[in-house]
Amino acid sequence: MRSLIFWVFLFGFQSGFAQAPFGEIRGIWLTAQGTDALNSRENIQKVVANCKKAGINNIYVATWNRGYTLYPSAIMMERFGIALDPKFGKRDPLKELIEEAHAVKIKVHAWFEFGFAAAYRDTGAYILKKYPYYAAIDSAGKVVEKNGFKWMNAFHPLVQNFMKSLVMEVVQKYDIDGIQGDDRMPALPSTAGYDLYTVNAYKKEHGGLGPPSNHLDSSWIQWRAKRLNAFGKDLYQSAKALKPKLLVSMAPSIYPWSLQEYLQDWPSWLREGYVDYVIVQLYRYKLDEYEKILQETLQHAGAKKDPVYAGVLSSLAGGYLATPELLKGMLALNRKYGLPGEVFFYYGGMEKQGKFFKRF
Repeated sequence: MRSLIFWVFLFGFQSGFAQAPFGEIRGIWLTAQGTDALNSRENIQKVVANCKKAGINNIYVATWNRGYTLYPSAIMMERFGIALDPKFGKRDPLKELIEEAHAVKIKVHAWFEFGFAAAYRDTGAYILKKYPYYAAIDSAGKVVEKNGFKWMNAFHPLVQNFMKSLVMEVVQKYDIDGIQGDDRMPALPSTAGYDLYTVNAYKKEHGGLGPPSNHLDSSWIQWRAKRLNAFGKDLYQSAKALKPKLLVSMAPSIYPWSLQEYLQDWPSWLREGYVDYVIVQLYRYKLDEYEKILQETLQHAGAKKDPVYAGVLSSLAGGYLATPELLKGMLALNRKYGLPGEVFFYYGGMEKQGKFFKRF
């Protein structure tokens, strides 16, 4: 009975949220890491059944991760001779998930989790080995690496075209409900931008002067952020031109940290209208800290609060599991401040938190 009350509380939305133009989202991020959820069609069926029982109505599945796709990609095959993540053999997990989820009216979004990050440690490093000019470069002339991630140069047209082609391939090939970038697309560590292409582009607009050596210089931050904004706008318009009803969402980090560390100016995305909604990663371990960052996030959204949803940290692959009390508190705050939904990170934890992620 307590589990029932818990989930009625979590997902007992009032109908007809005026500030929910894209619906009441009860979502989960699904990855191939930390879980065997995508390892077979039978496992996918279990995922969908679990999500349906828990009231999940949107699944955001990692479609681009560690240099591999979740589907057989003609683009990846042509460029690298690797059509999809080798662990999946000749299957098409993305197609299987879409079919199973749509059968029970759950939406599926292709989440390009790694974005402009080519690799995590050595996994995916083959991309930069084959195309070294794809690499993002820091002021010391080294490939940009942050928290174990090796990055492509998100300012270079060839890299932008590569990432856009992967996204559009999915849009064209699959009956997908949406596409999603996150804190890696459009994004790039602010230590990047010192490659020859980007330096020359900057010089052309600044009378031959090179960019500041201080990567946190405010004008240099803004100049690079605007270039990523332009990529996001082009991606949005291209996807919508092909499928006008496709949902384009982003899951950025909190602002202004997102801007200073990863050149993500997501309030501008909302103001200028080239994202349908954002799911901000409000990842906190204490309720008072969660409320503080939620308040700040809504302030930064300004007049564009309607398309803001919460990214809620329920678990981590390393073993962290949020308590039911913390989850209840965070969702209560979301309702208090008018957010009509949230997405939980991540499904691997949901499996372990079964008694909480379950409705009877």
